[in-house]
Amino acid sequence: MSPGTFLDPKLFDETVAAVALFAGPEHRLVYQNAASCRLLGARPLGLPAREAFAEPDAAEFMTVLDDVVATGRPRRMAESREPDPGAVEQARYFVYSCTPVTLSGRPGVMVVALDTTAETLALERYQALVSAVSQMVWVLHADGSAEEVVPGWQELTGERWHGGTDEDWYAYIHPRDREALGRAWRAAAAQAPPGVVEGTFRVRTADGSYHHMSTRCVPVLRHGRAEEWVAATVDVEETWRATLHERVLARVAEVAAGSLDEVFAVVARTVVPELADCCVILLLSHEEWPLPRNTTVTARRVASEVRPGLPAAPTLRGESVVVTDAVRELLEGRGPRTFRLIPAGRLPDGLLPAVTERWLIAAGATSLTLVPLVVEGTVLGYAATSTNGDTPVPGPRDVELLREVLHLAQRPIHRVLDLQRARRIALRLQRSHLIEPPAVPGASLAACYQPASSAHEIGGDWYDAIVHRDGTLALDIGDVAGHDLAAATAMGQLRSMCRGLAWNMGPGSEPGAVLAMLDDAADGLAIASFATAVHTHLRQRSDGTWWMAWSNAGHPPPLLVPAEGTPRFLTGTGEDPPLCVDPGIHRTTHTAALAPGDTLLYYTDGLIETPASSLDTGQRRLLQAAARHRGESLPDLLGHLQSLSDARDDVAMIAFRTDPTG
Repeated sequence: MSPGTFLDPKLFDETVAAVALFAGPEHRLVYQNAASCRLLGARPLGLPAREAFAEPDAAEFMTVLDDVVATGRPRRMAESREPDPGAVEQARYFVYSCTPVTLSGRPGVMVVALDTTAETLALERYQALVSAVSQMVWVLHADGSAEEVVPGWQELTGERWHGGTDEDWYAYIHPRDREALGRAWRAAAAQAPPGVVEGTFRVRTADGSYHHMSTRCVPVLRHGRAEEWVAATVDVEETWRATLHERVLARVAEVAAGSLDEVFAVVARTVVPELADCCVILLLSHEEWPLPRNTTVTARRVASEVRPGLPAAPTLRGESVVVTDAVRELLEGRGPRTFRLIPAGRLPDGLLPAVTERWLIAAGATSLTLVPLVVEGTVLGYAATSTNGDTPVPGPRDVELLREVLHLAQRPIHRVLDLQRARRIALRLQRSHLIEPPAVPGASLAACYQPASSAHEIGGDWYDAIVHRDGTLALDIGDVAGHDLAAATAMGQLRSMCRGLAWNMGPGSEPGAVLAMLDDAADGLAIASFATAVHTHLRQRSDGTWWMAWSNAGHPPPLLVPAEGTPRFLTGTGEDPPLCVDPGIHRTTHTAALAPGDTLLYYTDGLIETPASSLDTGQRRLLQAAARHRGESLPDLLGHLQSLSDARDDVAMIAFRTDPTG
């Protein structure tokens, strides 16, 4: 990649989510994908954010951008706006997240927005509908008796109104809501004069599912005392569900650029405690569908969440379970299934990893619901949710809501899957070009490659080593700009061309001439737009020393770690520009001598560049670490140096050491 670049906007060109990138102290708009143009209207690139988004209601957005850059912490906001005249496709309501990033060495912000207009309008319609329909109205007397003025209890619960708010009435209230409802009553009654009781609680319906009800209970005061209370209660289940859907969409939008495990972790946190006491996500080991019949398929635990008050969930360690015929049947049917459990009893065999089974038994699970996770027609795995203790077993509508919530994450999950598949292809392509270093008489070689930690980062780093017939060693290190499959492909082409040119031009050629030929070919064939490389020839002399000649095309300089003395970077008489920038220029060849026991280190910029420190700081850290570990074997030395990287970028290293005398 080019120095200072940590984010490739091309990754977002085809994404469903709207993405815009801002850079520098003025937050200049440097990128806006097609979804962002549709959502918010196309804005001129290059302008400061205050000019690109000049609407009066954009002031809060500017404040958020300033805060994200200043604090380095992401922010999430919900917003509304008036669409441009005639642009009915633009969003009226949306949620967006702002995440700090580094763009070309400058602080920047990535804004990911999601249109919630439909969900918000639906919520507003639900609210209007709830306020228009008839409500259940109860009159509660001081002696605990109650009468139903506007009926509805029997239609809701399937049971006749029995005339009181005693234990029998409370039995219909969800166990998780009883304490809060009682506390609200006691607090209102303790006021002088008594106050209004307002709250939302769940009531068991005729089919065993629970509905959210909203109540407002007003005291009727006589001589300063509440002689009775009038309660208006309405079913707000649809409103609550719409709010839950919106919350799921907003939370998933926050991690839309994250890994698959991050997306599923958010989904699990949304399910618990609203819909279940525990949620475990398991992914299948095979991506193809239908699953192969004669092959062992496993399901790996990737996310879990437990409600407060239960034992802590087992630590995620990638535990798996072999998919049984019963689970295969469930997944092929693609519908949820609930198992009623006997407290402290055995679970059906083969549904979950053993560590999860033990936790469910210890936590008093009363039911287990399995829901297949289907994305674009492919079953990825399944979610396992439980009810524990006195939490009621979910009814049909509860299970259907659980399935809906899990389905809401389908789009971002599909996008993450596409990116992960592309990354795996690129890594396989990249590693196919990273050869095992050859044996070199009189010296030793070691190399390593460390991919970036982000699931979306695919680098173009490479190294190579060949031994000519006369014993001359040719070493290469390089880096192609970009973090996608195209960068990995270009890396493979450049590495192969450099290898072929080095061999055909022979050990008598100058390294500068090899890079000049590579530059001309890369430009003529339009292989890459920007790349760096170092090409080196190493030859042992009769006195046991080694002669080296190298040419550097804009790459971080090689590091010489002498057997004795201070390590130093080999800058020669200056660096030439990177490849694919100015083809046809004369490229310089530098020379140096290596003593017995000296070490040469070639590396890519991911080892020394981090957003938190300058390039000079990174180079100083490398000098100090190399000096501290110079006496160790080359593989151990590279292992220690790898820890200098913050893993935001991929790193390639190859080290050469002359044999010591004696």
